[in-house]
Amino acid sequence: MSFYSLKLRLYDFLSARTSIRIIRWSLRILLLVFIMDTGYLIGIWPDWSLYQEGPVQQSNFIRQYIFEQYQNPGWRNLRWKPKPISKISRHMVRALIVAEDARFYSHSGIDMEALQSAMEYNLSEKRLVYGGSTISQQTVKNIFLSASRNPLRKWHELLLTIGMERNLTKKRILELYLNVVEFGRGIYGVEAAARFYWGKSASRLTVRQAIELAASLPSPVRHNPATRTKSFKKRVKKISRYF
Repeated sequence: MSFYSLKLRLYDFLSARTSIRIIRWSLRILLLVFIMDTGYLIGIWPDWSLYQEGPVQQSNFIRQYIFEQYQNPGWRNLRWKPKPISKISRHMVRALIVAEDARFYSHSGIDMEALQSAMEYNLSEKRLVYGGSTISQQTVKNIFLSASRNPLRKWHELLLTIGMERNLTKKRILELYLNVVEFGRGIYGVEAAARFYWGKSASRLTVRQAIELAASLPSPVRHNPATRTKSFKKRVKKISRYF
């Protein structure tokens, strides 16, 4: 055997050992991440009985806004006035479902068809435009999580959504979402939005007003009944076709 052949064999042997070592360390790191993430989920896992009925509590997004407002004096004061779904216009409930999650009553929290459509559209646009999230997923994100798009946050969202769908009724999920979703900077929930934009209660919203609120999602700070951007008007027209 030539010296060159021996050198090649030694190189292959060392490369194989290095590869095995890398795989072992990668598996150890993955296991550590899994254990840590499981502990994190156990720590944040809600007592769902506290969310099944009763007054709607402040969401994580609302608490985050209150914190950030101190650092941004120009932001308006928090506007939030939770209301039971029985005191919210039925037009608003319908508009929200049409705009955000047409199959809300037929899926179990995750809409695979919507995810596929969103993925295909994003690929065609070569950018992230739609996420394909259901109302249930958005409710979980608003109440318990953050706006981050990292994979771990999406994984937590998925697990929490499954947990919520198994413990809360569809009506209650809608009620929670209607009371915590943002409709403009510092404006959370349908009641606060109705009073801010039109000076009336959410129970008195007209079809047109309900459609305009729904059209402000999912980018309410930029597109809302006050800014009336081109994208906002286009979305209003699209939702109006179903009324």
